[in-house]
Amino acid sequence: MSKRTLAFLAAIGATTIYGINHTLAKGVMPNYVTPFGFIFLRVVGAAVLFWGISFFAPKEKIDKKDWGRILLATVLGMAINMLSFFKGLQLSTPINSAVLVTISPIAVVVLSAFLLKERITINKGLGIFLGFIGAVSLILFGAEIRQDAPNIPLGNMLFILNAVAYGAYLVVAKKLVAKYHPFTLMKWLFTIAVIINFPITFADFLKIDWVTMPLWAYGVVAFVIIGTTFCTYLFNIFAMTELKASTIGAFIYVQPIVGIIFALVTGKDSLTLIKVGAAALVLIGVYLASKRVKS
Repeated sequence: MSKRTLAFLAAIGATTIYGINHTLAKGVMPNYVTPFGFIFLRVVGAAVLFWGISFFAPKEKIDKKDWGRILLATVLGMAINMLSFFKGLQLSTPINSAVLVTISPIAVVVLSAFLLKERITINKGLGIFLGFIGAVSLILFGAEIRQDAPNIPLGNMLFILNAVAYGAYLVVAKKLVAKYHPFTLMKWLFTIAVIINFPITFADFLKIDWVTMPLWAYGVVAFVIIGTTFCTYLFNIFAMTELKASTIGAFIYVQPIVGIIFALVTGKDSLTLIKVGAAALVLIGVYLASKRVKS
């Protein structure tokens, strides 16, 4: 099997894990693990794993001038991003989650225009508008009466905050990724994330009753730490060595498909006309906003 084929499989693997995560992670919240308790487990687990594999990376020292950017990247990518996503997942539904988190490319375009002075073309402007309409439609009209989704509008807004924070993280971390080895960068990002998230999440971590937690819930926790947090990053890094960034970016359209199918098959969510229409607007918007214009 060629490296390029393996790279495609890695990209598909990462997207599949993300898609499945929407349903699995919600299944243990809040009865066994609260959203913030999950984040404590996630950042601590990832920090340990990335420190472990960092010994296989070149020995690098972080420049003093870069610590401020690393701190900002951590706040955006490992604090606001993660906290808002898992809290939103508790309040809303897996399908809403799978759809709304894909607007990150739109957030990147908008933030790049403001921060990096990149030009917004007509196509990108239309994409931003359609994505916005789709997201607002889910927030205003996508509410359902569900016991496991106590506040869908608020949860959907938190998904958008998650996507914007992650988009900002990508913009801020762009220079860091180009300068440092991924293992070096991630071990420090997650180490700082443990410190930042500790006062917010540790109390919820202490509430976890490990004795009464069923075996399947342990499996979900392990999946989120090892799969969603650790493996997906490694898979994406490997994919980037063989595939173009635009090719990897295209896999973002697969995530909501996997997420929706898995949620439907497991009976954890249902489709409505509002969800279908909003998803179509968001995906078309993301496509237009992230499409490269040939010069």
